[in-house]
Amino acid sequence: MWDKIANYILNHRVLNLSIAAFLLLFFGMKAFDIKIGHNIANTLPENDTTMVVYRQFLEKYGQDGRSIFIGMCDEKMFTLERFQNYYDLNEKIREIPGVTECLSVTRVYNLKKNDSVKKFELVQVVDRRPETQAEVDAVKNEIMNISIYDGLLFNAEKHSTMMLVSIDNEYVNSNKRTEMVEELKKVLDDYGTTNNVAMHISGMPYIREITTQKMVREIVGFTILSILTAGLILYLFFRSWRPLVSVVAIVLISVVYMFGIMALLHFDVTILTGVLPPLLIIIGVENSIFMLNKYHREFNVCHDKTQALKNVVMRIGPANLLTNTTTAVSFASFIITGNMLLVPFGILASISIMLTYVLTMVLLPTFFSYQKNPEGQMVNYMNSARINYVMDKVSTFVLGRKRVVFAILTLLLAISVIGAMRMTTSGRVVDDIAKNDKLYKDIMFFEDNVGGVMPFEISIDTRKPKGIMNAAFIRKVQQLQDTMALYPIFSRPLSVAEVVKFARQGFYNGDPRQFKVPSNNEFGFIMKYMPESNDGKLPDIVTQYVDNEMRNTRISVQMANVTTPEIDAMSSSLRSAIDKIFPKEKYDVVMTGSAMVTLQGTNYLIANLSRSLLLAFIVIALLMAITFRKFKMVVISMIPNLIPLLFTTGVMGYFGIPLKMSTILVFSIALGISVDNTIHYLARYRLQMRINDNDIKKSVMAAILETGPSMIYSATILICGFLIFAFSSFGGTKIVGFLVPFTLFIALITNILVLPSLVLAFNRKKI
Repeated sequence: MWDKIANYILNHRVLNLSIAAFLLLFFGMKAFDIKIGHNIANTLPENDTTMVVYRQFLEKYGQDGRSIFIGMCDEKMFTLERFQNYYDLNEKIREIPGVTECLSVTRVYNLKKNDSVKKFELVQVVDRRPETQAEVDAVKNEIMNISIYDGLLFNAEKHSTMMLVSIDNEYVNSNKRTEMVEELKKVLDDYGTTNNVAMHISGMPYIREITTQKMVREIVGFTILSILTAGLILYLFFRSWRPLVSVVAIVLISVVYMFGIMALLHFDVTILTGVLPPLLIIIGVENSIFMLNKYHREFNVCHDKTQALKNVVMRIGPANLLTNTTTAVSFASFIITGNMLLVPFGILASISIMLTYVLTMVLLPTFFSYQKNPEGQMVNYMNSARINYVMDKVSTFVLGRKRVVFAILTLLLAISVIGAMRMTTSGRVVDDIAKNDKLYKDIMFFEDNVGGVMPFEISIDTRKPKGIMNAAFIRKVQQLQDTMALYPIFSRPLSVAEVVKFARQGFYNGDPRQFKVPSNNEFGFIMKYMPESNDGKLPDIVTQYVDNEMRNTRISVQMANVTTPEIDAMSSSLRSAIDKIFPKEKYDVVMTGSAMVTLQGTNYLIANLSRSLLLAFIVIALLMAITFRKFKMVVISMIPNLIPLLFTTGVMGYFGIPLKMSTILVFSIALGISVDNTIHYLARYRLQMRINDNDIKKSVMAAILETGPSMIYSATILICGFLIFAFSSFGGTKIVGFLVPFTLFIALITNILVLPSLVLAFNRKKI
């Protein structure tokens, strides 16, 4: 079959180039339709209990995490000039399209009692721009006495002030968010420069927008860097521009095809799909190296370019098909996770990898057929003194020192197992931002000053209409809030209890000592003072925390950027307190919010990614069984590729790298790619067995001498290609940039030393 494929490729070169060019034009035009993913992907499936609860919460109260937080430390805030500037800043922010409200010390409301009509009035404290210091002092005195804002809009101890910017739902998770955030940053930068104040900005809409912008920049930067890296290494190996131009052209075509397919499938560019362009470049170059090496060796034997290219397709084609299939299977296994980030990534990666294989197999021989014969510096690498020295050492260890190899391997595996036992599971809401990044430092600022910026919600269902309209229930809410105050990860809460306490303070003419839950008698009087709108409903200050039937309410807090174990421990202990305060037979109380969903989703992802890794391992083993048709060969082929994964697990344990989504991805990526060398070696070994009359020892050495240089070259490309991810500003991508090269380096050693030694050891009786 492969000889027919080879003949077709070489006999229909013009047709193949025409088809490739047409598809390049088609996919290139489609690529303009791709969109950047602005929505935060759900880490949990829609039918998961946590996700169902969150959806129900959104139906009652609307989107959580719609606020952007702006903070600063300024001891001069309540001087006339600075307060005026801050007032102007607040008004400028309110004028930005997409901003629905901006609360700050220059725009706050107080609840005042009007005895003539026996109603509360919601009065704006600063109704105009102050003109005298006396006005500012009066404003400061009033604001500092409004207890509900303490810890939310200001922190008197640290001289910090906050702005709470509410965003329109249409802007929260759409491309409209980009312009809004850019304009907001410009306004804040101007204010900070003018007043010599460091501005801090955070909140989920802002975090998502900044990470999206970083992601787009890294896609472009890493794609260019991967091309330059691969091109430089190719040139250093082959000392010629001809193979370099051919290989780079093919990988660039594959990237354009990938973007076109992404647009056709309506997949957005995300932090994961954004990794694919440099990944395809690396895989395409690896495919090309084995073909280049084989082409030069075949031409060196027969001196017939056409025959050499035909032999390349027939000999390398099946092996490359299997290597690319195993790599595609590793990525396709992500589909079973059901995750909105991983499923598109798995589908797109597996399709693109196989398409890259087809392009390489068809276009590389076509390009070479039009080029001059390989000679001179282009083929000198086959006689490289360094490579020959390495292969001599490999031969020495494989033939004469197998016991040393196995002894060292056993010792290192034992050390790795000990390290693996130290590994922990962890994840954060904002897990990918580097600690030296301003975005991360701003998050820490808000954690220090107001407790955090990650939305956490508690929804309470009283099971009866107007169930929240009594003092006893409000006291229960306050009791729960007092319990939550014991957890340092939570900010000051907002709830119906806070509103009622605010109303009580207003009832007693703003006395801050009266900011507490009213008694039963007080509750009735205070509720009569609550103003009603024209349709008979309570004002917005209340309705954002209760539903229309007054049956459901919420406690809304901001949470610190904690880890999965911390959120699990908190959830368990807080649940016990909730069940005591709100008995299950009378109330339905759930903990939810986007922060909770994200953190709970980490455990779900780790479990599913572990299953996908196991599935990938099983499928790859089956492919090996189908190819080599012997169980013994399946065992031999998998051992050298499991050892690097175990080594990596040990390193993670020793260096305190937790098990999370990004680190699980390392194993799947490394398994799919590292097995390539095993397949190429065993394919050559099987061929050498036929050539050498089933002489096992001779075939083992002939196979390693032929494939060894290609293994080294491809591993160098892969290691350097993945190392560029170590420069990422995202923690998960950075981990991939360190751990995948380490795993591939260990895989190179095991495939060059351990694999041939295993073949000899398993066939010792025959030898």
